[in-house]
Amino acid sequence: MSSVELGDITVNYSRRSSGPPVVLLHGLAEDHQSWDGVADHLGGFTVYALDLRGHGQTTAGEGTGTLTQLSGDLDAFLRNVTGAAAVVGYSLGGTIGLRAATEPDTLISHLIAIATSSVVGSAAAEFFAGRIAQIEAGDMSGFAAGLRDDTAAQIVTPSDVDAVTARRLDAVGDGSGYINAARAMIGVRSEPLNPLLDHVEVPVDIIGASDDVFCPRRASDIIVEGVAGSRYHEIAGAGHLISVDQPDAYGTLIAGLLRERQST
Repeated sequence: MSSVELGDITVNYSRRSSGPPVVLLHGLAEDHQSWDGVADHLGGFTVYALDLRGHGQTTAGEGTGTLTQLSGDLDAFLRNVTGAAAVVGYSLGGTIGLRAATEPDTLISHLIAIATSSVVGSAAAEFFAGRIAQIEAGDMSGFAAGLRDDTAAQIVTPSDVDAVTARRLDAVGDGSGYINAARAMIGVRSEPLNPLLDHVEVPVDIIGASDDVFCPRRASDIIVEGVAGSRYHEIAGAGHLISVDQPDAYGTLIAGLLRERQST
């Protein structure tokens, strides 16, 4: 593992293999380890898997609870560590990547956004607010029980839900990063990315899951309609936690898309 000081935070990340750089951004209540199964498929690339602000071993700093701050963290990592790179973002990570890709001076060379939304509805905002309230009240046992329920609902294949939940709780730590990121996602309700999508000029691939009830197909369609030249791909037999349901199909698809864009 490596770390780098970027502004007010120390970012923890792994690096493996060699070749063109690819940066992997995990989802809410996860850390860099959630990409292990995907990274195994990415031979021929230098793969950087980050812990986002306040997740895993990355410090929380002075969180502002905004997507602008989180996308700024990504931009700082690209400018100080990798240079121009492909970015693969899952859920929260995909929304961060999408926001960063709207900037005219972005160093993102290719974006793969997975199970990603460019706008947050009222139900999702209330969900995030409820989880924030549990942490702020010190009800970590209630939060843990809720996260287990969330995790079970995001998986459609037989899996050890308790083990997956335990890994996610480790990534959450004291909850400060979860609160910051959840607030940022709530902000996407009042300030959706949709009006900015036509500013994205880098190649974009969108990946969805056939049985994802947390980020349904319509969320992907909105992005595809808004970003010129973007493409949609779907993984069958998977819920929101694609890395748990279909790790090999997931890794194979991402690797294929990265290699295709590299060759054009």
